[in-house]
Amino acid sequence: MGIKNFKQYFVKEYERAVVFRTGRLIKGGTKGPGMFFIIPCIDTFKMVDLRVLSFDVPPQEILSRDSVTVSVEAVIYFRISDPTISVTNVNDAQFSTKLLAQTTLRNVLDPTISVTNVNDAQFSTKLLAQTTLRNVLGTKTLSEILQERDNISSVTEKVLDEGTEPWGVKVQRVEIKDIRLPHQLTRAMAAEAEASRDARARVIAADGEKNASRNLVEAANMLSTTRSAIQLRYLQTLTHIAAQHNHTIVLPVPMEILRKVVGKFGNFTSTAKMKV
Repeated sequence: MGIKNFKQYFVKEYERAVVFRTGRLIKGGTKGPGMFFIIPCIDTFKMVDLRVLSFDVPPQEILSRDSVTVSVEAVIYFRISDPTISVTNVNDAQFSTKLLAQTTLRNVLDPTISVTNVNDAQFSTKLLAQTTLRNVLGTKTLSEILQERDNISSVTEKVLDEGTEPWGVKVQRVEIKDIRLPHQLTRAMAAEAEASRDARARVIAADGEKNASRNLVEAANMLSTTRSAIQLRYLQTLTHIAAQHNHTIVLPVPMEILRKVVGKFGNFTSTAKMKV
């Protein structure tokens, strides 16, 4: 058979060609990267992309363990590791992976396996991802779903990876994109958070008042026992008043001085009456 009876194809670095001869997988399974030849009408091939792929898991309505309905969105990163398995073991590896991700979430590992073990590895992974995500989140309470995103992603990735391994798919990463709560629950949580903030603010204000009162009592005790401290405070007050640039300044006069003035004025009045 001359070379003219062969047809040449080129495989890129990030691709592999899974070749079948008369319907059977050829020895070695895959071709590439580079050039390869096939026999027309006898050989067929399917090209598999080995790059990391991603897909969004559609919003999943999930009932948490404490009976709260939440909507969760995720993104799955995966790649084909064995092209042969991904083609021969499942009808659609990508779609199957996507479905599995909604159940667990994972990537395509082997190009050969991904072709021979599944019709569409990506589709199968997508379906599995949906189911897995729902199963994992269904075991969590609302607070756990909100606080343990990383843990949920790790568990989902592990389960999804185990489920897609027979398809030649390797799940590399699972990320929880968004968690939506019912509108009424969101409002209730916001009101609860606001009430909690107000309560903390009142506690802080009360502590401040308590400390201020304690300091005021200590200052009063110190002033009552030290006469010079009272005079110093008096001078400080006058200095502060003078700095305000007011046209009228009222000077506080100690009661002792007033008593002396009143006493002297009373003596002067009595003497004047006697002379008259």
